[in-house]
Amino acid sequence: MDLHTRFNQSEENGARYPNERRNFEDKAEVEEPAPATVDDLLLAHSREYVEFVKRQTNLGYGFLDSGDTPATKGLFEGSCSVVGGSILGARKVFDGECTHAFNVGGGLHHAKSTAASGFCVFNDIAVAARWLQKNRGVRKIAVIDIDGHHGDGTQSIFYNEPLLKISFHRIGIFPQTGYIDEIGDGEGQGYSVNIPLGGSTGDEAVLYAYGEIVPPLLRWYKPEIVFFVCGIDGHQGDPLADLSLTSRTYLAVAESLHELTHELCGGKLLLLGAGGYLLDVTARCWALIFSAISQTRPQLKDTDLPDKDVTEKSQNMARIKDTVEEIRQTIFKMHNLL
Repeated sequence: MDLHTRFNQSEENGARYPNERRNFEDKAEVEEPAPATVDDLLLAHSREYVEFVKRQTNLGYGFLDSGDTPATKGLFEGSCSVVGGSILGARKVFDGECTHAFNVGGGLHHAKSTAASGFCVFNDIAVAARWLQKNRGVRKIAVIDIDGHHGDGTQSIFYNEPLLKISFHRIGIFPQTGYIDEIGDGEGQGYSVNIPLGGSTGDEAVLYAYGEIVPPLLRWYKPEIVFFVCGIDGHQGDPLADLSLTSRTYLAVAESLHELTHELCGGKLLLLGAGGYLLDVTARCWALIFSAISQTRPQLKDTDLPDKDVTEKSQNMARIKDTVEEIRQTIFKMHNLL
């Protein structure tokens, strides 16, 4: 079941999920989305690719890419369910049926229009954005991505369009993209903003860069809705990204985006889970993000979250300050923000 969380009240869903209503203090509910249709998928993917995925997963063996994404039976249907959750969340948030939504199964940002990649089959971020563009006439969608890996699929799909994409990610690892000079082309020039992070980068550096870049760009862009891709694989100890973030970063970014979306677009915020390979850490950080956004605060002690204090290395701070300044001198100047 995909988790779509809607931050208002419903008697029908309260009857179906009584424990969730009690635990969420009547501020949220869980819904099961309808799977995305083939027509939905075609908003961001080629027909040839969609048919390839369906055919290969019906066979139930091999891979959909070079070796990361196995073509297991049922994967097509499961992937459609994930995409359906993001469409549902985007629709309900934009239509005002709820203020925020969280699809923890979403955020599959490596999938490209014609290819699977990095455990991602269909790019639910892109499909949901295209759905809003087509069905609601939305022009300004911002995607803030703090997953430990660069969202190369999302960037490639919208590289030539003025859809604002801001990504914080470990550089020099899969997918080997997300360098600072990847800023978009054509009408999309200046709308791809990459903040590449060196190994062991921690809270201080990331939150400094976030504060210098994200609020001013969002206030300039004036989004109609914000997608927050909150992958947790940048957490200290995660085996894939070699970053040193703690729950403090995820909480601070969630609280900031919550405030910014209420300031700029009536609170319209769609959260998407993305990566995380320490399962207990990922679940706890998502719970912390959820509680911040839904205003259902758990009673936590410091020992409840698996964080260790990390002193930011001086070279990481120096590097991130250089990165911020380069973005200011390129992206900010391009949009007359200096």
